Amino acid sequence: MSKEILDLFEEVLRVDSTSGRERAMAELLLERLEAPSKESFEVGDGTLNLLFKWGDKPKVVLCSHMDTVPPYIPPKFARDSVAGRGACDAKGQWISMYAACKELERRGQDGFALLLVSGEEVGSVGAKAFSGKLKAPLLVIGEPTDNIPVSAAKGTKSYDLRFVGEPFHSGYPENGRSAVEMFMDFMIGLEIEADFPVDKVLGETTWNVGKLHSDNPKNILCPELTCQLYFRTTFASDALVQKWMERRRPGVEVKALGGDAPCEYYVPEGFKGKPVAFGSDAPHLAGFERKTICGPGSIFVAHRDDEFIKFDDIEKAIDNYIKMYESIR
Repeated sequence: MSKEILDLFEEVLRVDSTSGRERAMAELLLERLEAPSKESFEVGDGTLNLLFKWGDKPKVVLCSHMDTVPPYIPPKFARDSVAGRGACDAKGQWISMYAACKELERRGQDGFALLLVSGEEVGSVGAKAFSGKLKAPLLVIGEPTDNIPVSAAKGTKSYDLRFVGEPFHSGYPENGRSAVEMFMDFMIGLEIEADFPVDKVLGETTWNVGKLHSDNPKNILCPELTCQLYFRTTFASDALVQKWMERRRPGVEVKALGGDAPCEYYVPEGFKGKPVAFGSDAPHLAGFERKTICGPGSIFVAHRDDEFIKFDDIEKAIDNYIKMYESIR
């Protein structure tokens, strides 16, 4: 990795681009990144998408996201790596992609582009806003995959849940109904009764609870509990999860928030693929004949306080992106 790219990487890692704050990052990149063509697009929520093109009709579009999850963590550089928020998810992705573009430019090549979107971590809002604005034979999404292309990815399904109980003095619980106990019964039923099949490609269906809220005093049965339930679905379970959540249950209100279906992805010739359990912008970007998800770093450190990326992984990613470009010429 050249000193110019390394200095740029340090500069962007020192910018807080937590989802919703990435406009400053976009404006910096419009100034700092060099390309024959630069375009910016308003997303509609105050953020920007950016498109850098080398040639009018790109055959390959390299794409990743500018936003990161909270909290912002400043970078710490070591001899062979750097830690900090966005190191691998996803500033290390588009630094690798930009370096690949500059190397292709140095070799006298064209017909490629770099697309940087906002809001991936909060519902792919930037990707959805850009969808259909550009067409190309191959889209490469940068996510931390250990530089191994994704062969298939789990889907997602998200729900708002509201449990409505009957408040009563907690010394006489038989005279009321606790929304907390209703929530516990619901989750136990999901664990024991749902019995979603194990998919031969994507494995187990998993779920996680977020934004759990109940503000009742400890001496009153809980009258209301709200939360979000987020599924990672497989080819075998995607429809079954939706059917399970559509079941009527007394005192339980369910609002479907949408999500993505499980999907297979293109593995370029000469690469071996692997399935993953995380989502990306890939399902939300239309206009591409084939889609690949591949990038440096590990998903197992993404979103953690000790997030990091190795410089050797970035070098490998640069080589991979160049090979992917060369594979469709």
